Amino acid sequence: MHMTRLAFIGAGRIAQAIMGGLINQGLTASNMTAADPDPDILDMLPTGVKRSADNLAAVADADVVILCVKPNMAKPVVSGLASVLTDRLLISVAAGIRASDLTAWSGAATVIRCMPNTPALIRQGMIGLYSADASAVQRALAGDLLGAVGATAWFDSDDDLDKVTALSGSGPAYFFYLMEAMIDAGVELGMSTEASRTLVLNTAMGAAAMAVKSPDSPAQLRANVTSPGGTTEAALNVLSAQGLSESLDAAVRAAYERAIELGNSV
Repeated sequence: MHMTRLAFIGAGRIAQAIMGGLINQGLTASNMTAADPDPDILDMLPTGVKRSADNLAAVADADVVILCVKPNMAKPVVSGLASVLTDRLLISVAAGIRASDLTAWSGAATVIRCMPNTPALIRQGMIGLYSADASAVQRALAGDLLGAVGATAWFDSDDDLDKVTALSGSGPAYFFYLMEAMIDAGVELGMSTEASRTLVLNTAMGAAAMAVKSPDSPAQLRANVTSPGGTTEAALNVLSAQGLSESLDAAVRAAYERAIELGNSV
């Protein structure tokens, strides 16, 4: 990976996060070129990364092209690069854009579709990947590149990536919503916003770390702290009666169906 030459098409926050993570892992900054029409964004890139306002020029010497544009820009951008993508690996983090469409538009020999989430911006992301035609070597390379900003997992189809979008792509917002509601509940009890926020955010962080490190399932961890007749049981009984599980199931399904609609609309 350390000798791989990368071209980032689109140099926004996710591109910058990947660059920073790769530099942190030892990739030489000069092995990366980023293209973006906004000079202010190019000025924000890590020191040593080459800059260009021309997509074709940025891709000219690259082994791997990483597409980091808005979904509505994916088709015109990769179509404009079709003449140079036939022998290059194309990795896309454009949300909702199917690998099959990217292949048709770009003519790239190999396309890998990725779905990161916003914690990738602090290198704590969850990234789903899919390719119909990547070799084992290319899959390993893509895993190393995206692994610079979080954990990675491979899936078997574009439809799977739509499910990833619904669960982990949109997932941080679900947790933020829960945190927001819990902070508000603390304030309603008479706590200051600052105190309630400190309690909730650190509880969320600790619970997530515990779930990651424990061999027990989340269901078992919940049971472990739910004493019969206690305060936790009282709270969970209310959440169950209010249909929290059913609401979450409906929410994730709505996100999945919307991901399909967006993929069909490009």
